Amino acid sequence: MASQPENYSPESPLPAGMATPGNETRDNAQPPQDPPKSGMLGWTKSAEKNKRIAAWKARLDPKRMPEHIAIIMDGNGRWARQHHLPSRLLGHQRGYRTVKDIVRDAADLDLRVLTLYVFSNENWRRPKLETDGLMTLIEHATRTELLELHENGVKMRFMGRRSDLPASLLREITRAEELTKNNPGLTLNLALNYGGRAEIVDAARSIAEDVQRGNLCLDDITEEELSRRTYAPDLPDPDLLIRTAGELRISNFLLWGIAYAEIWVTPTLWPDFTTEHLVQAIEDFQRRVRKFGAVVNVP
Repeated sequence: MASQPENYSPESPLPAGMATPGNETRDNAQPPQDPPKSGMLGWTKSAEKNKRIAAWKARLDPKRMPEHIAIIMDGNGRWARQHHLPSRLLGHQRGYRTVKDIVRDAADLDLRVLTLYVFSNENWRRPKLETDGLMTLIEHATRTELLELHENGVKMRFMGRRSDLPASLLREITRAEELTKNNPGLTLNLALNYGGRAEIVDAARSIAEDVQRGNLCLDDITEEELSRRTYAPDLPDPDLLIRTAGELRISNFLLWGIAYAEIWVTPTLWPDFTTEHLVQAIEDFQRRVRKFGAVVNVP
């Protein structure tokens, strides 16, 4: 049997020091700081890690880097089951560690936008113990990682319907977005209580309301107008969609934005996903010819 992850407790399958649902604790809020200058970006790394980053970057064409990568982080529950763990939440806890590693390395690889599918609006169908634990984990992660992300120039964004989220989590989201809004580095966009169909419905409802008020006529309803009503209209559409755990489906993720995204699927479960997998996905992306419906002559 695999060994138990660090900080495991049978009574509370969440990281040590993390509040359980209904008993949340809040760190003292840190005052906002000035965003870092571009020359100050980058986590402190060992010489060995710097060598690995340099080796990964040497394999990639900087002129053909995807501007926006989106990831469906699948397989946490299966990872917990494969390791004979008593709770799926332990798989989510290990997946959180993977998120930390990927975000740091994505910034070092000079990616512009990284969108992660954190929690879908269909995930509320899971057992309450799991959804409560996930909300607690997300809140803990947002609060715990915020200052380090800010100090390294990361801009935090959240997309999805916020009305169903716990009030304490909403406070952390608002704080994170406000503190990092002017940062010049990687945009980390977290899809939380998100659904692709819900996003399109909300955009259509916004257009219908403007038509009803007389602010918009039917001829004004275009793809561009609907795009302006989506949750993150200022971000570019994803160029590359990565899915872990081998499933060949979209799972209601970014349905409007991924119209022309390249898709890369790996059988690797999210907790086992590494930067090497990310670099392999980008390498594969750079070998593809993107046609956008046109005829492209390949030399």
